[in-house]
Amino acid sequence: MELFNVYSLYPVEPVRGKGCFVYDGAGTEYLDLYGGHAVISIGHAHPAYVRAISEQVARLGFYSNSVENSLQQRLAALLGRISDYDDYRLFLCNSGAEANENALKLASFQTGRTKVLAMGKAFHGRTSGAVAATDNPAISAPFNRTPNVEFVPLNDLEAVRAKLSTREFAAVIIEGIQGVSGIHCPTDDFLRGVRAAATETGTQLILDEIQSGYGRTGRFFAHQQAGIRPDLITTAKGMGNGFPIGGVLIAPHFEARQGMLGTTFGGNHLACAAAIAVLETLEGEGLVENAARVGDYLLGELRRFDRLKEVRGRGLMIGVEIDGSGSELRRELLFEKHIFTGGAGASTVRLLPALCLTRELADRFLEAFAETLKK
Repeated sequence: MELFNVYSLYPVEPVRGKGCFVYDGAGTEYLDLYGGHAVISIGHAHPAYVRAISEQVARLGFYSNSVENSLQQRLAALLGRISDYDDYRLFLCNSGAEANENALKLASFQTGRTKVLAMGKAFHGRTSGAVAATDNPAISAPFNRTPNVEFVPLNDLEAVRAKLSTREFAAVIIEGIQGVSGIHCPTDDFLRGVRAAATETGTQLILDEIQSGYGRTGRFFAHQQAGIRPDLITTAKGMGNGFPIGGVLIAPHFEARQGMLGTTFGGNHLACAAAIAVLETLEGEGLVENAARVGDYLLGELRRFDRLKEVRGRGLMIGVEIDGSGSELRRELLFEKHIFTGGAGASTVRLLPALCLTRELADRFLEAFAETLKK
């Protein structure tokens, strides 16, 4: 049997990692500024993370959600305190797409409505409901397309107000920062306006913080910059630093009913051990604050470059739009400079490094980036 070939692969195989670096089988060192789609939050092979998973699997790796699991309670309490959402409740699942699926279901249960409003160029996942709210026909099968999801342009508050005024929508879903489309930020005024319009019309506001959350932007969640509180917050990626886990933070006005949501693997013992280690490391090593400092420095230095069309983002979630081929530049960086970066569209390079990135490593990238641009 062979693999079903749906990925465009670089001929590089990382076999181990440490901090902000990965290494191939020949021992070649690569600076990782992509973190496997923003997944690596505290760094590769962090000792506390490795220890937590190793010790937990030696005790108990898995049991289902039919029994008590105190690790789930510990994770929820820690996440609530560190994120400043103590009064919300947590539903645990396995991925970002699942988190969004469950958030959309909760909004529909709560309101009795069937429609969802999403943003143009949005990406919310590849499962049925999540991909229906994703503005990319290339990954949405005919089966997934539904008149129950409508799209408006990001930052067009009047368009949002017009749609929500019909009071047909269960939810409006917005990414804290649009990642896959190339790092496009909702303005603070837009988020505040959407919050007000959703409250006025009984619509549930879902903030998809799967890529932009867990300290990446210099705040625990990107939307906190605007001073709003959504009804539902979805998270994954950096939550487990590589171990699959996702979650939905749920506002107090939702009623939990037995059986309304469920999962086999969500919130399992290993996933919770990994997620607790991530939160303890984020807090203990000041990585959210580091993301703000190093991210501000990196953004500022990149904006000095000539020949760049635009530099977008916050913290360590950065999109660099060049006047040329982004994929060609990324290949040069990877094979000539041994630096992993991500892409978005034809001309944007995405930077999503671990939050432990130092200013010295940022300078190493900036020097390599400048040399590569000259080519």
